[in-house]
Amino acid sequence: RHPLATFFHLFFRVSAIVTYLFCDWLSNSFVACFVTILLLLSFDFWSVKNVTGRLLVGLRWWNQIDEDGKSHWVFEAKRVPTIAASTEAEARIFWLGLIICPVIWTMFFFSTLFSLKLKWLALVIAGISLQTANLYGYIHCKIGGQKIISRVTSRLFGTTDAPKRQSRRISKDGTEEHGKTGTR
Repeated sequence: RHPLATFFHLFFRVSAIVTYLFCDWLSNSFVACFVTILLLLSFDFWSVKNVTGRLLVGLRWWNQIDEDGKSHWVFEAKRVPTIAASTEAEARIFWLGLIICPVIWTMFFFSTLFSLKLKWLALVIAGISLQTANLYGYIHCKIGGQKIISRVTSRLFGTTDAPKRQSRRISKDGTEEHGKTGTR
């Protein structure tokens, strides 16, 4: 149902890997290769996090900073089954791409380290970091998204504070009234 999202889910990932593998043959400029691969990795991170995750599997995640400066990860999963949002083949493509690519970048890390091509090490670490962040976010969405959503919404709407704000009042005629206090 989402062929364009499926295409771009794999396009930026595969393009970054292929460019990394054949960059020495395509260009003599280390900087041009580095920037091109980093841009492809960044496009992949953004598209997976913001578009393809929602369309293909009904999941999304983000990080927010509260007033105290503390970082909080928020994980969200659609309440409807993910099969209704996409086909089973699209979901498999999403998860396979999400799992296989960090493994490939990890292999690149060890090959770069053992071949002493240390100038590529920063790029490979960036690839591992971006790919693993998406994998981490979506695994938490899939496994524990509903628990975290209920905690976040209860904090946001103050449902856990509701019993504290309830009060009993005795009216003039002696009947008991339940309701919120006059605090705002």
